[in-house]
Amino acid sequence: MSEGREARRRVRMTGQERREQLIAISRALFANKGFEGTSIEEIAARAQVSKPVVYEHFGGKEGIYAVVVDREVLTLLDAIRNSLVEGQSRRELMERATLALLDYVEGHTDGFRILIRDSGVGSNSGSFASILSDVASQVEDILVSEFKARNLDHRAAPLYAQMLVGMVGVTGQWWLDNRKHSKRDVAAHLVNLAWNGMKNLESKPRLRVQ
Repeated sequence: MSEGREARRRVRMTGQERREQLIAISRALFANKGFEGTSIEEIAARAQVSKPVVYEHFGGKEGIYAVVVDREVLTLLDAIRNSLVEGQSRRELMERATLALLDYVEGHTDGFRILIRDSGVGSNSGSFASILSDVASQVEDILVSEFKARNLDHRAAPLYAQMLVGMVGVTGQWWLDNRKHSKRDVAAHLVNLAWNGMKNLESKPRLRVQ
């Protein structure tokens, strides 16, 4: 295609189309190179536009990065929230939440790489740790009921929710580059450890070492 025809094709792109193109290009670059390794120059070159076009839409690299991260956060949280449907047993809810996170790792690999790398930069939604904390707050409700049913101190439920969700998040990071196990296999082992570990919780745990 000649330069003239290419230029005319670019002109026909609407502002919203251009914005979405820049977001898609930036998402791939951020996943591959990180925030520091990506430049406005490279984003503009990939989109075949001038740097001022990128600045016009996002104000700078921090602006476009924030949009990319915020979209990934919403995608992940919506997936997990939608997985926690009413009418399920507590174990089923745990299984569904675990699968939802692994589904995201599998289906949005670039987005997950961005979130676990340095998503706090310029983002309104915070780091991956804060995202997991948001998820843990929903798991907490499940654990409160479980603790009460087992005559355990339900005030400790927030702590256990953080630990359980953190375990799934860290395992998701490991699974990202270690795909020898299937998604359902990884989820089954995660729930096995979490659920069966809860069966034998001590009512007043104490460390034995001095």
